[in-house]
Amino acid sequence: MRWVEGFGTRHGLVSACVEGDTVVLRADDGALAVLDVPWPPAPTSDPSLLVGVLARHAVVSRTLGLLLVRRGGWALGTCRDGELLVHKTGTRYVQGQTAAGGTSQHRYARRRDNQADALVGAVATAAATRLVAGRLDGLVPGGDRALVEAVLGDPRLSGIAALPRGPLLDVPDPRAVVLQAAATRALAVRIHLTEPAG
Repeated sequence: MRWVEGFGTRHGLVSACVEGDTVVLRADDGALAVLDVPWPPAPTSDPSLLVGVLARHAVVSRTLGLLLVRRGGWALGTCRDGELLVHKTGTRYVQGQTAAGGTSQHRYARRRDNQADALVGAVATAAATRLVAGRLDGLVPGGDRALVEAVLGDPRLSGIAALPRGPLLDVPDPRAVVLQAAATRALAVRIHLTEPAG
């Protein structure tokens, strides 16, 4: 990975280790880089091989399920090597929070809950017919964490919920173009960098 070579050039001698589903790089000057392992577990724990093996692991061809859910809509599909193979999108209105008080607040809360339940049901039904666990190597979730988990809690999706999962993507209201961007982002190695103090 060229980024890791540049990190060493900028910060000096670098040591590497595996910590859970991340690779941690520590430099002599105090810089720290945490790399999320795409499709855990990490393929090796040998520090001398770690970065090269991780780079090869990240580019292995995988067929992935995509599941993006937000209050404004949803998108799902499958992709391979960053390209969408099939997809489906939909919209469902879920009312946001309201400043009303008293009985109106309870009425709005019930309506919001009913709308969220309808959204979850619609997405679960679409996912059950389009995402087949036996054909997928992993799942890329995105959007509202609670809504994604509610969808994956549907018994029809138990196989999908059990797949290796990438980190939750922060996405705008899901549309086809957002789904395509998620397919590309699924290949990325996310890096969290902490520069040395001073």
